[in-house]
Amino acid sequence: MTTTGWRCATCAAEVAIDQLLMWRCPGATDAHHVLVPQRPAGPLAVVEHDDPFIAFDAELAWSRCAQAHGLGVEDRRAILDRLGLQFRRTPCHRHDELSARLGFTSAGGVWVKDETHQVGGSHKARHLMTIVLHLLTCEQVGAAPWDPHDRPRLAISSCGNAAIAAATLAAAASWPLDVMVPPTAGPGVLRMLRDLGATVTLCPRLPDDPPGDPCLHRFREAVAQGSIPFSVQGTENAWCLDGGRTLGWELPHGMDHVFLQVGGGAFAASVGAAIVGTQPHPPRVHAVQTEGCAPLARAWGRAQALAGGITSASQHWDECMWPWESSLPSLADGILDDETYDWLGVFDAMVATGGEPVVATEAHIHDAHRLVTRDLHLAVSPTGTAGLAGLLSARQHLDDDDKVLIVHSGVLRPTG
Repeated sequence: MTTTGWRCATCAAEVAIDQLLMWRCPGATDAHHVLVPQRPAGPLAVVEHDDPFIAFDAELAWSRCAQAHGLGVEDRRAILDRLGLQFRRTPCHRHDELSARLGFTSAGGVWVKDETHQVGGSHKARHLMTIVLHLLTCEQVGAAPWDPHDRPRLAISSCGNAAIAAATLAAAASWPLDVMVPPTAGPGVLRMLRDLGATVTLCPRLPDDPPGDPCLHRFREAVAQGSIPFSVQGTENAWCLDGGRTLGWELPHGMDHVFLQVGGGAFAASVGAAIVGTQPHPPRVHAVQTEGCAPLARAWGRAQALAGGITSASQHWDECMWPWESSLPSLADGILDDETYDWLGVFDAMVATGGEPVVATEAHIHDAHRLVTRDLHLAVSPTGTAGLAGLLSARQHLDDDDKVLIVHSGVLRPTG
């Protein structure tokens, strides 16, 4: 099996796998469209290699597109080698101490996938890597409408892990990058971004801004002026959903539940699509948000009340998903996106697996981070432990023999 093309989750428009420089649905008149990689259900075509972009080469949309334009296996490997990035497949292990602390039996327990040692310190680089690979492919086959020595700028809106991943990849590709960040971005993150060569723009809310994230507004303005959307939001650049699937393809079979932290939603949408398409009995997918900002859970409730039911949600975007009006501060500030941009993909994963959203209390957000960092001595950010916070919130509803998987998705960084 392999990716065969793209299909819009909203309007069902289809895009061929050989289409170059395609970021968004060709029928999109607003941001309420998202192209999703299409892959027939079935076993993975995978080769034994530590680098996921080599191991899953036969499955990825970027490599199928490159192949359609004449780039063979060695050509594609040369592009990867030129970047020199050390991506590694991250295995999942049963965490015996955590399993015991949460009261699971030896038949069940908690499995952990740790992305904190990944390129950029989180899972975000997986999403952005396929955008970079596609851009370099376009240059190599002579299809880029720019001079390789005078490239258009990349643009991203982010306050943390995604921005650092973007700056790391942009530096490896020698590509200029603009990062739109909120005024609350930490000085340590800002310093790292500038050290990596990114140009940082602080984005306070302007008096005439519409509802939603001011950083996203400035990002879209930059794209409208010619920048390339270097985004971890599938609504802005569908290629990020391609590389994100490698995270799900690495998950073991036989799990009962997986708790995935959700901000913009591309992470859970990608992992969900990967396991639903390749595992005969995928685990129940639970999307975790904080009680102070939970637009996905609100949308789930609204969709259940639709006349056509939850599966008709894609035709009712405005009725289900809109910016959260008044987010409360959270220790897990990296998932305080006021919209879950890739909510349709997350919905698909939860519906297909029998999962549901989990709104973690702020107390559980703090408990999860304290448990991982103080008791287990792991350097994971509060956002990166939010999946565990969801598990803590839902623990009373799980059987002691259940096998549960969480992802530590971001490294703990200095704040000063």
